[in-house]
Amino acid sequence: MKIIISPAKKMKIIDDVVIQCTTPLFLLKTTKLLHHLQCLDYEELKSYLKCSDTIAKTTFEQFQNMSLDKNCTPAILSYSGIQYQYMAPHVFTDDQMKYIQEHLYILSGFYGLLRPLDAITPYRLEMQTKCPFSLYDFWKEDLAKQVDEPILNLASEEYAKIIRKYKPLVDVRFIEENGKEKGVYAKMARGAMVRYLAENKIEHIKDITSFNELDYVFDASQSTEKLYIFQKKLSS
Repeated sequence: MKIIISPAKKMKIIDDVVIQCTTPLFLLKTTKLLHHLQCLDYEELKSYLKCSDTIAKTTFEQFQNMSLDKNCTPAILSYSGIQYQYMAPHVFTDDQMKYIQEHLYILSGFYGLLRPLDAITPYRLEMQTKCPFSLYDFWKEDLAKQVDEPILNLASEEYAKIIRKYKPLVDVRFIEENGKEKGVYAKMARGAMVRYLAENKIEHIKDITSFNELDYVFDASQSTEKLYIFQKKLSS
């Protein structure tokens, strides 16, 4: 079983990490992408990112001054969004880190596909960004070829579809009492599930049904072989 997740927009650098890092699998393609982004002027980059002046200026300076071998942190510790806060990889044991290094992939518009211990530097580039070419077209089937089946999908559709186009996925949804999925709660649950998988060394997708954190429980009546539904417990 392999697991795919989304990155986060918020990133950080950790200077005192003693973990032995690995090299991103698609670093050569990332280098080409970086060169292209560095050739864009500020207004071009801002128009592609569709963001505020503050974010555009920070991102422009980030790319202009970027070296892919400097200011690096293991990918799993680099992202600081809510999914990663609930995953809490900074407190993983060595065995749990080994598990995610063997089973987990982080999808990225800039790096393509990341293993948890791949050394990366902060960036901002969502998969759906056109600059002006499509990043889906840039990465094509390269990422999917790297991920063995079966694939447990804990990523947002923006990222999952770069794999779904070429390989089948087993999707997971976390729905509320009203039957709808709420983005922020789904992110929390995805992070908690990754932590749960690592803590329990889950090897088979069918065994994720025992996950019951954040008041979510597996709903067999709504689930199929390709879609696992976890619904928040009804309030008593």
